[in-house]
Amino acid sequence: MAGAEAATRLRDALVDAPRAVSGYGAGAFVAHRGEPLPVDDPATGKVIAILHESDAAEVDAAVRAARHAFDHGPWPKSSITTRQQVLMAIHDAIMAHADELAALESINTGVPLAQTRGMHIPRAAYNFKFFAEYINHSAGELYQQEEGFLTLVSREPMGVCALIGPWNVPLGLTSMKLAAALAFGNTCVVKPSEMTPLTVARLFDLMRDCGLPEGVVNLVNGRGHVTGAALSGHPEIDMVSFTGGTETGRAIMGALAKGIKGAAMELGGKSANIVFDDADFDRALDGALLGVFANNGQMCLAGSRIFVQRPIAERFMEAFVARMRNLRIGDPLIPGTELGPMINAAQKQRMRDYVGIGESEGARLLAGGKAVPGMEAGHYVQPVAMLAQDNGARLCQEEIFGPFATFQIFETEEEVVRLANESRFGLAGYVWTEGLGRAHRVAQAMRTGTIWVNTPMVRDLRSAFGGYKESGVGREGGRGCEAMYTEIKTVMIPVAERPIHKLGGSDG
Repeated sequence: MAGAEAATRLRDALVDAPRAVSGYGAGAFVAHRGEPLPVDDPATGKVIAILHESDAAEVDAAVRAARHAFDHGPWPKSSITTRQQVLMAIHDAIMAHADELAALESINTGVPLAQTRGMHIPRAAYNFKFFAEYINHSAGELYQQEEGFLTLVSREPMGVCALIGPWNVPLGLTSMKLAAALAFGNTCVVKPSEMTPLTVARLFDLMRDCGLPEGVVNLVNGRGHVTGAALSGHPEIDMVSFTGGTETGRAIMGALAKGIKGAAMELGGKSANIVFDDADFDRALDGALLGVFANNGQMCLAGSRIFVQRPIAERFMEAFVARMRNLRIGDPLIPGTELGPMINAAQKQRMRDYVGIGESEGARLLAGGKAVPGMEAGHYVQPVAMLAQDNGARLCQEEIFGPFATFQIFETEEEVVRLANESRFGLAGYVWTEGLGRAHRVAQAMRTGTIWVNTPMVRDLRSAFGGYKESGVGREGGRGCEAMYTEIKTVMIPVAERPIHKLGGSDG
């Protein structure tokens, strides 16, 4: 009861009345205009904000502000020291308001406060610190192979970057794009999800005091088919970085193709989590649970296809289901909550629909999938575990994006590699084994961008992160973002005078 009362007080302190969320351009928040869209608290179903959708005219103004700041402003040519100071100021501002941002993120997304305060907000701040440090070591190239010439290769800012963030980790993932784009001297137009705009809007408020010149950062809000389409189709942007669903990414790339614009896409996933019979059983169990149920299961890198080798399969599934039944489902603001609500009613229904789809395909429901008693006001649903019979079934091939584990039993290493690779996605993978050689073999054979061996979801921002196949284009991380947000220029200079062949200079 005390926890529930504290959660109510915290919620009332931050969203006692619906907030107005508007865009930001040319150094100021814009007047409230555009179609009003309600933003819900998924734990209560109540409206916590009114988002004023950015129409094509507002998007155009934001892009033109970014274009002017890039073409005529000081930021693209600013020193590394200046950019580092600004990035660190943003880092410090986020950390100074970490408790507020974490609570706001939990209220808006339904993700438990322990996760937003412990991981998401510190990660958002660290993104700015990381790139402040990274650009200090970024360097060009010099070649001297051709006698008498120096060839210099340098990187320059890409230009105006459209940064479109997801709804599941809005501040953590959007800040990665923003920190990297700013670090390399770009100007930006940011569009968060219309479902989870609150922490990104608060970040823009905080950034006003961090030393950014006018027009360098701009914010638009709205639905994909309105605001997103106007942004990705605008002729004055130079690239789009998008995190979200594969079908939306496909539409954005189609729009960009018309203007031959660059694209960086971190898209869907249906990641394989492979548990061999020689794995550390308890560690693999802990990792499998975390890989499916962290962030309410709403993760592109969730290890939702769990392959277990037959000798331990029944024991592993029984232990998994027992632990799953024991998950603490509740208000994300109450300490100890492990699983919060789905983002909206549609996602809650999607979970329940896939139970029916799975059963129609011959899968067996092990547990879950029902409404949570006493929590009907929010978008709560019991986590699900099912045992599938066919790797080609929709249950095994389609991204559900929720706390939904699909088990399959395998016999051999060769079989499970084949099954893992039979997917149109290739974002992440997990391997649990005590065999060093097997770990290397399987990791090398899996067609996926990131593989965790005997550990779940560890990130080093110096390393690349992105997907194979329909899971994306391009990579985030240090070098990946440097490639994403810069153009390469090659300059060849003679160091000694060399004759130039005189075309048309012959008397004969």
